[in-house]
Amino acid sequence: MAKILAINSGSSSFKFKLFETPAETVIASGIAERVGIDNSFFEIKFNGQKTHLDVDIPDQETAVNLLLSNMIDLKILTNLDEIKGVGHRIVAGGEKFKTSAIIDEHNIQDVHDLEEYAPLHNPAEAQGIEAFMKLLPGVPQVGVFDTAFHSTIPMINYLYSLPYEYYEKFAVRKYGMHGTSVRYVADRAAKMLNKPLEELKLIVLHLGSGASVTAVKEGKSFDTSMGFTPLAGVTMGTRTGDIDPSVVPFLMKKLDVSAQDVIDIFNNKSGLLGISGVSSDMRDVEGTFDQARSRMAHDIFINRIVRYIGQYVFEMGGVDGIIFTAGIGEHSIDIRDHVVRGLDFYGAKMDWDANIADGERFISTPESSVNLMVIPTDEELEIVRDVVELTQN
Repeated sequence: MAKILAINSGSSSFKFKLFETPAETVIASGIAERVGIDNSFFEIKFNGQKTHLDVDIPDQETAVNLLLSNMIDLKILTNLDEIKGVGHRIVAGGEKFKTSAIIDEHNIQDVHDLEEYAPLHNPAEAQGIEAFMKLLPGVPQVGVFDTAFHSTIPMINYLYSLPYEYYEKFAVRKYGMHGTSVRYVADRAAKMLNKPLEELKLIVLHLGSGASVTAVKEGKSFDTSMGFTPLAGVTMGTRTGDIDPSVVPFLMKKLDVSAQDVIDIFNNKSGLLGISGVSSDMRDVEGTFDQARSRMAHDIFINRIVRYIGQYVFEMGGVDGIIFTAGIGEHSIDIRDHVVRGLDFYGAKMDWDANIADGERFISTPESSVNLMVIPTDEELEIVRDVVELTQN
């Protein structure tokens, strides 16, 4: 049996899970939060107990040291040699990484070089990998890229209508995100439907603070709502989703700010937060439906999702299953209900009792024209499986 770490990094944090393979059992999990920021802390859960440490975490190496030392101190591991591989979620793989890959001293610079495609994430993720390389020398480090699953999107769907040389010189194109989640969920859907994934047409609704809609055709990503960056697509917690780019110079002039300032507004002050004026969290928006702007934010969120579903149904020539996943997708009874209402034209019918239940399940009625499913995502497990495959552990 081997122990594999899955690291799911953010710009100032990382979540982790320690798995035992081949059983794929989670031994321990936790988070290093607010890395490089005041009021940082570290938490680890093991054997039903949670250890919380309020401690300065100035950088990724300190966070990794905390993780490794606590796994020894809490006797989760007897020694660090038990760790046979570490898998890292990396946001941007660009056109360089079209599959998961072992990251070493020869290609770690490529992860750094892709920073311009994910400036908030790739630098921290690369630094985390370097910290593990230093503290666990000889242990394979595997990069699992959000964009990799979408590398199968046909050029007609990923190419922007810009001068072609911008793609040739600068690789400006749609990349998409949430690929690791979509890959896991699509595979689970095929098993639930008892059909080969390659024979199915699926639409995955990864709905959380960041949200995307992905068409999966014949087991491959066929189209997805996020674009060159995670800003494009449906309305999100703080992101605009699709917007006319002419709004950028217009707001620059009106607000007397830079282009980057406007992009920051699009990323951090828009979406549910910007429309409702209440919160970026759908639970808070749903809790203030007596306010017209909260109701409007909710309705726009639904509208954009249904719009993409309709587009992908036509692009693929039908759909066998529509899957709800991630925080909102898995937990919001109301959002699932309203999305399915918006698909009434297609004959989608929801089983209400199934909708209000929990866990992995079908939520469609027998007479529904399409299978409706809720599948909790497990990106960390998908990461671990890639580590096992690439390292033969």
